[in-house]
Amino acid sequence: MKEANQSYWGLIKDPIFGYIQITDLDRKIIDTNPVQRLRRIRQLAGSEYVYPGANHSRFEHSLGVMHLSRKLSLSLSSYLGEEERTAIEIGGLLHDVGHGPFSHVFEPILMKYLGKTHEDFTSWIIGRSEIADVLRSGGFNPDDMMKLAIGKLGKPDKVFLDQIISSSMDVDKMDFILRDSYHTGAGYGNIDVERLIYTMSVFKGELALNAKALPALETFLLARLQSFRTIYFHRTVRAIQIMIWKAMDRANEELHFVSFKSPEDYLEMDDHTTWTLLKKCKRSRPLMEKLERRELLKCAYEKAFFLPDEFTTSVFSSDSVRSRLEEEIAREAKIDRDSVVIDVPTLSSLPYRYPSELKSITIPLFSESRDGKRTPQRIEDLSPIAGSLQAFINMLRVYTEQRYRDRVAEVVEKVIGPPPSTKISS
Repeated sequence: MKEANQSYWGLIKDPIFGYIQITDLDRKIIDTNPVQRLRRIRQLAGSEYVYPGANHSRFEHSLGVMHLSRKLSLSLSSYLGEEERTAIEIGGLLHDVGHGPFSHVFEPILMKYLGKTHEDFTSWIIGRSEIADVLRSGGFNPDDMMKLAIGKLGKPDKVFLDQIISSSMDVDKMDFILRDSYHTGAGYGNIDVERLIYTMSVFKGELALNAKALPALETFLLARLQSFRTIYFHRTVRAIQIMIWKAMDRANEELHFVSFKSPEDYLEMDDHTTWTLLKKCKRSRPLMEKLERRELLKCAYEKAFFLPDEFTTSVFSSDSVRSRLEEEIAREAKIDRDSVVIDVPTLSSLPYRYPSELKSITIPLFSESRDGKRTPQRIEDLSPIAGSLQAFINMLRVYTEQRYRDRVAEVVEKVIGPPPSTKISS
């Protein structure tokens, strides 16, 4: 279907959704430098070392989110005006334009030195780059679009507008679970996205799901959980991401990653240019050369936590506690402090936060009677499967160099306690 106020331009063939329709306005936005740059930023930086097919980009993902945004907005057309539907579609296309090189791995650099996230830069780029001019020419306010693209438009009477792009079951997650599963070959992306989209509605101003789609929701939750466990938090993937992050942090004083003055300065950084700069920088070159030879950090210790307690809360939430623990482990193992890294998914960077991403579904469920009356439902009351998939889970890993692995493992077991398995595979 075409929007009445947009001229049809053509189709883009996508491996996940088949043909994605492009309007003339879509094309103009896609052809801007900020969107084209996403071709040079991998969706899953570091995952290609484990899953050779995981070389897809943020560009492909953004097209997929645009496509699903259009589908959902059309399904909700009785609650939306024509301009709002188009805005949601464009918001989906632009939701990731603020990502730095290596996607989420750049996030700790932004947080450490600027106290900002890629979402802050998404807003900045939409409002200050050539995208703003294209939006104005299409009749859209860049200030509104920069908020909608990150789910912060904040209309009290239409909360669901933000939830389409940013919520616990938004079109962003629908696309990346399908797409990342496809390109890695992990096989967890068998989600009935159309069932979810066509059974969503607006209930009390919020995006809601008809309870008759509960089996599709359960599949979505399981796919999401398994994707985080086997793709996003794969121990080797995390090791690679840690090494890239450490290389960028070491090189920042010389390369000035956060000294940009304009969106154009920021947009000059992508995976290709940044990798080249890191190879040339004396402080980061050793790490980059190790990455190119696949001489990776090794996981010496791994433990899952299923119940929160005082120790896990402090380790997972406090940088200073983790730093002191790393120093203690290095001292006891008689190795350099920089050779020990504690990795927990609650870190805001590498690349997702496990507990927050797997939090309870906040999109309401409702049942509908024959006469059309809707009644709110709790997911826990309808599905013990869904309830169990939302249980507390967190992971703590300690990484070090291959030569120190056994020594560090022995020390960590004394400090933290033995892991469930005494042997960690490569």
